[in-house]
This record gives sequence, C-alpha cells and structure tokens, in this order.
Amino acid sequence: MSNITLAIPEETYNEMKQFSEVRWSEVARKAIIHKLELLRITEKLAEKSELTKKDIEEFSKKIKKEANKKFL
Repeated sequence: MSNITLAIPEETYNEMKQFSEVRWSEVARKAIIHKLELLRITEKLAEKSELTKKDIEEFSKKIKKEANKKFL
C-alpha cells in the first residue's frame, strides 16, 4: 500500500485531535475511494453522452444560475 501526505489547516488538525479515537487515515482513504467511484461513473456517463463540451458548459451555467437564485 502506498502512502500520501495531506496538508490541512491548523484549526482542522486541532479539532481532529479532540477525536483521537477516530482513525483519520481510514476516513481519508474512504473519502478518496468514494470520490474515485464517482469519477468513474461520471466518465462512463460522459462516454455515452452526445453532448458537446459547449452544451455541457451552457447547461452548467444554467444550473449554477438557478442554484444561486434558490440558495442565495
């Protein structure tokens, strides 16, 4: 198994120390695996899509605009 080093804000690190029973490396490992699974699914969906990059960018702008209206 490979190792990685993460940089986190000091404030976050101090909070993490309050929960010493948590295996933070396991939390990070699971988060990375989960993100990779989402990226794999996204790639599979993108391969089957007939949308152009321009279509996707326009769709993304519309989603962001509507989300801003709803949440801001």
